[in-house]
Amino acid sequence: MRVEVQAVAPEQVEADVVAVPLAGGDGLGGAAAALDSALDGLLGRLSRDGELRSDAGRTGLVHVDGKLASSRVAVAGLGERVDADALRTAAAAVAHETSGFAETLAWALDDSLPVPLEEQARAIVEGTALGAYATARWKRDEPKPKLSRLVLCGDGGGLAETAARAETVAVWTNRARDLVNSPPNELTPERLAERAREIASSLEHVTAEALGPDEIQAQGMGAFAAVAQGSDNPARLVVLRYDPPEPARGDLLLGLVGKAITFDTGGISLKPALHMEDMKGDMAGGAAVIEATGAIAELGLPVRVFTVAAATENMPSGKAYRPGDIITAANGKTIEITNTDAEGRLVLADALWYARQQGATHVLDLATLTGAMEVALGDLYAGVFANDDDWRRQVVDAGEASGDHVWPFPMHPRYRRYVDSAFADLKNSSDLRQAGAVLAAAFLEEFAGDGPWAHMDIAGPAFLERSRGDYMSQRGGTGYGVRLIVELARRLSEPAG
Repeated sequence: MRVEVQAVAPEQVEADVVAVPLAGGDGLGGAAAALDSALDGLLGRLSRDGELRSDAGRTGLVHVDGKLASSRVAVAGLGERVDADALRTAAAAVAHETSGFAETLAWALDDSLPVPLEEQARAIVEGTALGAYATARWKRDEPKPKLSRLVLCGDGGGLAETAARAETVAVWTNRARDLVNSPPNELTPERLAERAREIASSLEHVTAEALGPDEIQAQGMGAFAAVAQGSDNPARLVVLRYDPPEPARGDLLLGLVGKAITFDTGGISLKPALHMEDMKGDMAGGAAVIEATGAIAELGLPVRVFTVAAATENMPSGKAYRPGDIITAANGKTIEITNTDAEGRLVLADALWYARQQGATHVLDLATLTGAMEVALGDLYAGVFANDDDWRRQVVDAGEASGDHVWPFPMHPRYRRYVDSAFADLKNSSDLRQAGAVLAAAFLEEFAGDGPWAHMDIAGPAFLERSRGDYMSQRGGTGYGVRLIVELARRLSEPAG
């Protein structure tokens, strides 16, 4: 999809469809009112009759019979709460409504809305691109969307740059969705490593490598190796480095760590069969950090990035690790295994250590880690835990700005007792049905090293079992985390002070 910004009035833009927002309240306003005037009050009459409504996500399509340069008008409801998410949802609804016939879609930016024009541009581009995403690429006869061009009608400094950046980030977000939605017989740990190499070969200042089983063992990564030993598909520690020539802050290295369990059976502690097919999405954190690194490099953000994705399957077999095993992580700490389905924190433990060993000063990990977090926050927000208040605030702020929403959770030292073990330095799970997401974070903190670290439990928003009722209406991967990471990197790339 090509995105353009034109300083043209909505009634003059040439497109298959021109879309205008409709906020809750009395009558038409802003761009909708201007178009209504050009259409001799047609939109107002349809609104009074109830055919056009301002409900969030509702779209009304009106044929205008040559009265405008465009052949149709889409009136997109924003609902009562008008914010960037409302615009993303409206843009996705319009894209879905017109995907069967529209090649060019125009959107009127509206300065009467309580959202700055640049934020409107960003939200409409993201909503259109993310809302038009198709999960059905394995279906033989599925028709493809025709949309190839999006025109934003507006004038103002920075709009074109904002729209272009939003388009780039949305493309990389959808690439993360492709990885998450890929079947596990296709997306093995080695294929994920190949994807990292593809990114490195296509972008400047990016390098990639992948450590195999022997190298993982040589690094002393006993936790990662234990999870991997049950699978016939060998594990990979996928590593990406982005080194721009002139970083804004030479003393800062952003460490991104992702859980990349390409299929999770639970191991010996086998999961129930119902919905186990969704466990292909247990690598969503790894997909997010890999594709976000590509987005940061394509945008040329002047911030150094070191990315690690711990990729393996968690399978039951005669070689699989067992409840009762005691393993040694790369930092030397011993771990009693009490549940082999608490494997994500084990692979992250060694990946976090590795990121610190390679010089990461500020670390963020993303993982579909606990069902407890999904129970707590549902499918919209992730939870974040951190050892540094300022770093946690930066992550939360980046989430709010990007649309990848995240909510802060406590990290009190007394939670550490939940993972105390009678036989080892700590255990990997608790049999108490209390604070499941918090104790997982307390476990990870033992391996996070010195310096700011934040852990994002993305179990809810990373993989949807059903439509979320907004611009993420498709079942499957959402690419959650890509937009947040890019926004965080953009802010970190600004000179200190």
